[in-house]
Amino acid sequence: MSETQIQKIADQLDEALRDARSIPPIVDQLQAGDVDTAYAIQEINTARALAEGRRLVGRKIGLTSQKVQAQLGVDQCDFGMLFADMSVDENGTVPFGKLIQPKVEAEIGFVLKSDLTEGALTLVDIVNAIDYAVPCLEIVDSRIADWQISIVDTIADNASSGLFVTGTEKVDISALDLRLCGMVIELDGEPVSLGAGAACLGNPLNAVKWLAETMVRSGRPLKAGDLVLSGALGPMFPAKPGDSFEARISGLGSVRVQFETDTALAETA
Repeated sequence: MSETQIQKIADQLDEALRDARSIPPIVDQLQAGDVDTAYAIQEINTARALAEGRRLVGRKIGLTSQKVQAQLGVDQCDFGMLFADMSVDENGTVPFGKLIQPKVEAEIGFVLKSDLTEGALTLVDIVNAIDYAVPCLEIVDSRIADWQISIVDTIADNASSGLFVTGTEKVDISALDLRLCGMVIELDGEPVSLGAGAACLGNPLNAVKWLAETMVRSGRPLKAGDLVLSGALGPMFPAKPGDSFEARISGLGSVRVQFETDTALAETA
């Protein structure tokens, strides 16, 4: 694929993000499974965002849960970039119309206290580099119509990133068995998603190790202060205007967010 073609796809995804609209799957423009080209498209839009002054604050790991992989018909992890303007305050409100087809999932977030710049890492390296953990809600979204994504679609689309919410309680991971951290997401008080740390590559630290090594190879290694969203602990759940979600993760506490009511629909109801 030529650089012109790659740039064209990157422009299509960037415009869809800015306009909050969906486009047809891009897999038809790529060879199936061409992960390298998909990441090249993502990198174009990452560089564009940084050039425009957006601040990179971390990374997200996607597709670590077998249940989520099954939902989307893919079979491997991916990563995307987290920018400061994607953050929503804990117990904050997501404006209606900012996203296209949002879904909510609960994750363990890790904030780093040191750089991870070596190519071969151990889990001890990962543990030593983590400052603290926080409960998180990731609000995933896709610029691809009707979530009809392949692995190359989601990678090129910044791993289907949307927004994220972090809890405010900082938790030392030394006393936690992250595999056994149970999770529940409630919608207006009713459970809609259940899971545990083991759903995330067996242990969320495995996901962070995979990401750290991958980011070294990609040329954007993780640095001190970065937030890592380590992957869903259970199935994602679609969000509608007016919904209120709370995720609770054992040992880490809870995190909440609500979606703005569609005032236009409310006025006609």
